[in-house]
Amino acid sequence: MKSKIYNFLIIMLFSIPALAQTYQVNGIVTDSDGQALPGVSISVKNGESGTSTDFEGNYSLDVTNGDILLFTFVGFETQEITMDGSATVNVSMAQGVELSEVVVVGSRNPNRTATETAVPVDVIDIKELITTGAQTSLNQILTYVAPSFTSNTQTISDGTDHIDPASLRGLGPDQVLVLVNGKRRHTSSLVNVNGTFGRGSVGTDLNAIPTAAIERVEVLRDGAAAQYGSDAIAGVINIVMRKSATLTVNANTGAHFSSKSGGYEQGGTDGETNGISINYGVPIGDKGGYINVTGMYDSRNPTNRMIEWEGNIFNSYNSIERVANADGFNLLALQTDFDAIQSYAQGAGLPGDVLNEVNDASTIADLQAALSADNTESELNARGQERKDYNMRVGQSGLRSGKFFFNGEVPLTEQSTLYAFGGMSVRNGDAAGFYRLPSQERAFTPVYIDGFLPEIHSSILDKSISAGIKSKIGEWNVDFSNTWGQNSFDYNIQNTSNATMQYATPVEFNAGGFAFTQNTTNFDMNKFYPDVMSGFNVAFGGEFRMERYEIFAGELGSYAKFDTDGNVWDINDPTSIEVVDFFGRARPGGSQVFPGFNPDNEVNKTRNSAAAYLDLEADITDNFLLSGALRYENYSDFGGTMNFKLATRVKLGDDFSLRASANTGFRAPSLHQLNFNSTSTIFVDGVPTDVGTFSNDSRAAKLLGIPQLKEEQSRSGSIGFTGKLPNLNLSFTVDGYFIAIDDRVVYTGQFSPSNDGSPGDELLKSLLEQANAGSATFFANAIDTESYGLDVVITHNANFRNSNLRTDFALTAGQTKQVGDIKASPVLEAAGLVDTYFDETSRIYLEKAVPRTKMNLTFNYNINKFNVMFRSVYFGKVTEATNNVDNQQVFGSKIVNDLSLSFLATESLRLTIGSSNIFDTYPDRNIEANRSSGRFEYSRRSQQFGAGGRFMFARMTFTLQ
Repeated sequence: MKSKIYNFLIIMLFSIPALAQTYQVNGIVTDSDGQALPGVSISVKNGESGTSTDFEGNYSLDVTNGDILLFTFVGFETQEITMDGSATVNVSMAQGVELSEVVVVGSRNPNRTATETAVPVDVIDIKELITTGAQTSLNQILTYVAPSFTSNTQTISDGTDHIDPASLRGLGPDQVLVLVNGKRRHTSSLVNVNGTFGRGSVGTDLNAIPTAAIERVEVLRDGAAAQYGSDAIAGVINIVMRKSATLTVNANTGAHFSSKSGGYEQGGTDGETNGISINYGVPIGDKGGYINVTGMYDSRNPTNRMIEWEGNIFNSYNSIERVANADGFNLLALQTDFDAIQSYAQGAGLPGDVLNEVNDASTIADLQAALSADNTESELNARGQERKDYNMRVGQSGLRSGKFFFNGEVPLTEQSTLYAFGGMSVRNGDAAGFYRLPSQERAFTPVYIDGFLPEIHSSILDKSISAGIKSKIGEWNVDFSNTWGQNSFDYNIQNTSNATMQYATPVEFNAGGFAFTQNTTNFDMNKFYPDVMSGFNVAFGGEFRMERYEIFAGELGSYAKFDTDGNVWDINDPTSIEVVDFFGRARPGGSQVFPGFNPDNEVNKTRNSAAAYLDLEADITDNFLLSGALRYENYSDFGGTMNFKLATRVKLGDDFSLRASANTGFRAPSLHQLNFNSTSTIFVDGVPTDVGTFSNDSRAAKLLGIPQLKEEQSRSGSIGFTGKLPNLNLSFTVDGYFIAIDDRVVYTGQFSPSNDGSPGDELLKSLLEQANAGSATFFANAIDTESYGLDVVITHNANFRNSNLRTDFALTAGQTKQVGDIKASPVLEAAGLVDTYFDETSRIYLEKAVPRTKMNLTFNYNINKFNVMFRSVYFGKVTEATNNVDNQQVFGSKIVNDLSLSFLATESLRLTIGSSNIFDTYPDRNIEANRSSGRFEYSRRSQQFGAGGRFMFARMTFTLQ
């Protein structure tokens, strides 16, 4: 017996070194569908060694028996596997809790995850969403999954019909900074000056980036101007591009199958969409280089949610025109031919009393008085028409777009990597304006006997490229890059006319446009000190940015007003006779629906800015994180600003943390806001008005006391609680925030004389006459605001024997309000026009035009080859934006539900069908006072989720490793 014990001890003694022996483990890492996952991070827990999978998912690593390997990858659950001597370990990773993934934005520590950051960051897997969801544009995807992001397609709002304004935490489109792969993205060239949320702002056109090229989106919901610079008051959106070595083809088709499609309460379909995308990646060399390219084409047809026009269409003179036109009589000559008017009146179907007045008339003035009477119903019958023939298109605009994007890296040495990414987007839009009715002076009936529906056709070109080199200098990581981007927006106005050109008018005009160019050079360095405290990260760098804003004039006929001889009308020349209609009403010049930019509007302005920052982040202990950032930025056109940020996180055990931040921020007024000027036609409660927008260095601005723009300044703070319950596979974050912004830039109301004879009105009239303006609008630092709210994100993952259920819940509840007095100019304050400086409509756009409460609950269930996704989104109430307080209707909260079913037909082919808004939910209908005589059954100013109704789709996704 003793001998056996002795032999056993000897064997165990010699086995210990063997058990601790280092050996190489190999394997392949795949997702739940068996597709290889390149770039998975593999490390030894509590050790220093690690590696990552190659483009085919393969890895190899030296390990020791008993080592615990951590497998981590964005969008997938982290896995821990204990080494037991096996030389081959293959791993299948399940879609995981995004809150636990490593993030790029919000912290310059390269190892920080969303639950470990001192500020709230959402990580959204776009690759998964474009496979299972109905939404295809980035704006709409984020609206339905990001808790505090809101964006809606607009209608009857000129250029804004083609670029969707977006909001984070209810702030303006220009108060969120957009990055691509961590580099600043240029903004759109469009200024939102019509009646929509974000009026007066300039946002980033997220839809110019093909969603098929995006791996994930990181949404930092915290002020970050001290880290990233101007615009980051509400937060930062970082778009991370794909780098996988796969071929993915995605084709989709869909349409609105709604009870109100194709014209209200008609049913059927409209808004058909089709799209195809191809994403392809290949490795370069054997050291981790790659190139990933994406091509995408999509189209959408317009929708219409108008019942029928209920107002007047024809006057009695239009009835005479119909008869004369059928007889071949020159309708322009008819206006002044007394005898012909009386003659044709006899068979025009005029009411008896009107016909008697015509027969008794002795002058043209008598005829004008008699023939102004409405004759709509009789004339519709005579022309064989219906009221709906004079409808507008109230819904989404039509769009056609082609997009290309690439993303690549090439290792130069063991420590240096060259990288580049960028692309181009071309989009053509088709939106309609207000119908020009035959009874209006805007409709030159000799050309358009039935009036016309003018169309705005946009051509949007977006280009960008970023290139840089990442390397090491000693132990410091260095990143030097240059990013260039340009967005241009050209207007082509079709099915229109310049009424003052009369018969000579074209029906299509080049109305000009604008462009914005931005070039940003960055130099960044960082170093992580693992032995200082429990880890200390130092980052610093600089940025130099150049910007250019341009306005291009349209052709002469798009903006000019002509006289009766076909020359440009000169009000000071008595021989230059103004073109009028039969009733003596002056016909407007320029292309209808959008008068072109004239040479006086042309702008070519530039500026530059330079910045330097210092960013420190220290794990004081394993449980206490403290970070701070300081940034100085100087602009050539308004000066410098210094901002700071402090943030902390305290761990309460292994799974729970408290976090908080405080920071100052700023937003430089955009070059667009500083220099945009135009004369455009806008509609106030359905009435067309020509309005001049003047830059702040114009004579009009100086006469009215409008000061030069300065930067917006902010102070904000947040406090939150994060946690994870590993036994329940649940993670959550709860964050409250407060943001105060001083000197917010707004687009003022229209300053125009009311002709009431008051001293203030006479002063305004005199100043506008000196400025040669009938009315004027400006950009001004008019108000201070405060925003506060709460964001909650919860993610749960339940694994069953053959299936998996993932549940995501997100809530945002907040409020923005004006505080203090309106900062009107002394001149306009003396004229009693403070309320025009920042009117009720502007206040509603700021405070109540988008939902301040939004909840999202998503169930994603995988079983064998099937995936079922069901999502419910609660959109809180909004208020109609109008200056009439009595008509500020509150639209109640609604729940919109999405459902999709996916089937993995083969290892490479996935088929998906589904519906967004499956129960055909619509917002509350407008009250009568806001319907604009039947034009708008639903609000066009304040939108929760749009008025498209049910959308059904089918999609095919083909993936090849």
